Amino acid sequence: MKEEIKDPLFEIIEGCVKGDNKCQQIIYQKFYGKMLGACMRYSKDREEARDILQDGFLKVFTNIKLYESKGSFEGWVRKVIINTALDYIRKNKQMIQYANSDYVEENAEEIKEEETNEYASISTNEIMEAVQKLPAMYRTVFNMFVVDGFSHAEIANELGINIGTSKSNLSKAKAHLKKVFASALKAHQE
Repeated sequence: MKEEIKDPLFEIIEGCVKGDNKCQQIIYQKFYGKMLGACMRYSKDREEARDILQDGFLKVFTNIKLYESKGSFEGWVRKVIINTALDYIRKNKQMIQYANSDYVEENAEEIKEEETNEYASISTNEIMEAVQKLPAMYRTVFNMFVVDGFSHAEIANELGINIGTSKSNLSKAKAHLKKVFASALKAHQE
């Protein structure tokens, strides 16, 4: 008979279920950095990311009783935080400009994969800054597809757009980032 492996945070999670503020503080401190990073990928700046993160942690602690100890607790927290970021984007939809969904069909050429070591001189901070400077919808689709592994159908469903628009936004995000990174490479070589 296989013994079920319990999450090492089990007692702390149970404390959170009971509303123990000290346990909530431990969870908050343990995951703050990683989850802020996830929120930064979906926000225009650090302040907006912190707002999303606060809302996300409120949802984590409100719904922690729903965590079933299946899979990692960190993965569950990440899912709640990312869904909170997506909720924020949906609420602020009027501020987001969508790309023309015909773009993909008109510009069907794929952006070629470059040698990884060609971009080695670009720092993580430069990459994060470039992604954060993308228009909101490009940034959202890019993060959902490239980083979080959503399919275009899932992205379309989550954001209330069509699949072609999702593909278009991803294509435009990649093209924009390629230009930014080409400029960064040129600057590093000078």
